[in-house]
Amino acid sequence: MTQKCFNADVYENAKSWPFEEARKLLERKSVKEKGYALFETGYGPSGLPHIGTFGEVARTTYVRRAFECLTGTKTKLFAFSDDRDGLRKVPDNIPNKELVGKYLGFPLTSVPDPFGCHNSFGEHNNNKLMEFLDSFGFEYEFQSATDWYKSGRFNEVLLKVLQHHKEILDIMLASLREERAATYSPFLPISPKTGRVLQVNIEEYRVNDGTVVFKDEDGSLAEVPVTDGRCKLQWKVDWAARWTALGVDYEMSGKDLIDSVKLSSKICKILGGTPPEGFNYELFLDEEGKKISKSKGNGLSVDDWLRYAPQESLANFMFASPKSAKKLYFGVIPRQIDDYVANLRNFTTQEPSKQVDNPAWHINNGNPPQPESDISYSLLLNLVSVCNTDDKNVLWGFIKKYLPNATPENMPFLDRLAQHAINYYQDFVKNSKNYATPTNVEREALTDLLNELKQLPADATGDTIQTVVFEVGKRHDFAALKDWFNALYRILFGQNDGPRMGTFIALYGIENTKNLIREKLGIY
Repeated sequence: MTQKCFNADVYENAKSWPFEEARKLLERKSVKEKGYALFETGYGPSGLPHIGTFGEVARTTYVRRAFECLTGTKTKLFAFSDDRDGLRKVPDNIPNKELVGKYLGFPLTSVPDPFGCHNSFGEHNNNKLMEFLDSFGFEYEFQSATDWYKSGRFNEVLLKVLQHHKEILDIMLASLREERAATYSPFLPISPKTGRVLQVNIEEYRVNDGTVVFKDEDGSLAEVPVTDGRCKLQWKVDWAARWTALGVDYEMSGKDLIDSVKLSSKICKILGGTPPEGFNYELFLDEEGKKISKSKGNGLSVDDWLRYAPQESLANFMFASPKSAKKLYFGVIPRQIDDYVANLRNFTTQEPSKQVDNPAWHINNGNPPQPESDISYSLLLNLVSVCNTDDKNVLWGFIKKYLPNATPENMPFLDRLAQHAINYYQDFVKNSKNYATPTNVEREALTDLLNELKQLPADATGDTIQTVVFEVGKRHDFAALKDWFNALYRILFGQNDGPRMGTFIALYGIENTKNLIREKLGIY
């Protein structure tokens, strides 16, 4: 992982949350013993990676990078897949559902791949996870629960769970409902007859033999070793065992898992491990402020976001206030893009002590690119709106007049924004526009603006034009200057907000803007 190098004092005085999190690891004994810090993120491969997966890996990466800068100590990030879990239900979004339906209860890596391209359904989704993480340039090491169980690398900790099963049961049973507690065991044996992961009562824990005895699916007693993948652990115990076996130093999780973290931490200590540092991030809300739910379908996918915005804007969204609940819906996207671009611009003029707290520094691995232009996403959206086009070349016609040396090749980020803006306009703005009819005051102000624009040269700068727009607004009977700008947005763009007018007019062209005003005033 590479980042811009600053004086050590810069990092030590950094105040952004990744540095605050990284400081939790400074005195951690296990880091000093291993010579590196191990970060972990978990993944359940019964479904495809989603926007929460991105958020957890991105945020963990920010903390990882901050720790490296603070200490110079090596780090690793394990992306750990719980692919030894039993298949609980057949997903709705797969082919060959009947085939998969025959394998309910089987470990995910024992379920045939319904897509026919991998050895198992678990392996298919694991590969999707790696493709997903690779597409964003994350640095990580993939780890498979099936591999850890079957290879014997979990054997030592599995035997410790068996040895301390009574203490673990005391912790877990107190947290369970009576019905669930009646058959609870830290171990889920895998049936030697059917191959299913069984959630059954353990009749006998044979600590000296390293085995458990249970009733198999046909009612007969069976005895299996707890090692070598013959059993798997219930997930809270599994989490604790993983922390212990791997020596995980840092792992974050959602607010809904606070109680689980507490239970797993207690079990980790029983097993002789040290629970990792970390924090519980807030969950996302939909537009109405309700919790996002897969079953309700009120969420937003990564593909949805990337249709309308670059990945840096999604990273910007994830960076900001991870411990505060945030609404995640299509309407937040334009603001996140412009906030990210603003962070890039600010970075170029900041002192190093401020740069390391700038989200753009964290998002770009310590080396943010130079901002390409002052053309914002909201500006492009309004340009698309007045042009009513789905052709990116039309936008570039205006961009090149505004920035004569600009091309899609030397401004690739701006080129991406142009296409994103077209997509967003076509899907969300075009059919929701509501143009206002100007009042008498607004009509007088627009006529005044039209006359002022006639006096400006065609190459007037955005700042010059902005001053003119301000002065026109001041001369007319608006309660506040913002009412003048709101009127411009409603009348010219058919929406309640809009771009910096001076920059927009410079980009769209003074002559084109004059024609737009004439059209709205009915002057032909």
